[in-house]
Amino acid sequence: MKILNLYACLGGNRYKWDEVAKEAGIEIEVTAVELDSEAATLYQDRFPNDKVIVADAHQYLLDHYKEFDFIWSSPPCPTHSRINISQYTRESWKPRYPSMKLYEEILFLQHYFKGKYVVENVIPYYEPLIPAKKRDRHLYWSNFNLPNKLSDRCRGKNLTNMHINDLSIYHNFDFNKYNGKQSKLKMARNLVDYQAGKTIFETALGIITKKDINQQELF
Repeated sequence: MKILNLYACLGGNRYKWDEVAKEAGIEIEVTAVELDSEAATLYQDRFPNDKVIVADAHQYLLDHYKEFDFIWSSPPCPTHSRINISQYTRESWKPRYPSMKLYEEILFLQHYFKGKYVVENVIPYYEPLIPAKKRDRHLYWSNFNLPNKLSDRCRGKNLTNMHINDLSIYHNFDFNKYNGKQSKLKMARNLVDYQAGKTIFETALGIITKKDINQQELF
């Protein structure tokens, strides 16, 4: 099974995929795309068997989507975040357009991709332009149903108040290893909960596996 992990960062969503695949008896080949070379290096250290590409994930999707069975995309969320509204009265606030790359990818996957996909982002400060599935602090766009509960790990926890060392324990990754240009704390707070990533992948894999079995039974 070939998987494309876009805007891979440090692989929060991907952390438990090997465990899920092993339980299902499925071999997976993961291609991760990340523009930040420092984050890509740490991702490669964390997942040595993955193919890691330092590139523009948005363009890579357009060029290579036909090569994969499952696609996960987590486009940058800052321009959509509700922080934009909470901060706009400050003198230091600078207005910016919400990036439409998020919706470009959703529409593209909806109409062109034949496999299963998930696009993940924050709950925005506006009404989403395309209806999504709300789970905890995130929105998900997918072409398959998601469980109502993806993870228990976020319940009762305010990640925005957690310090870098606490977040390293929470995500089982030492963010102090990162020496790139991004904020370590911001990166840690935005990393996808790996239990949610596991639940979603289990759901997609179950659907894909069942479809393959049904197709084999027809011949």
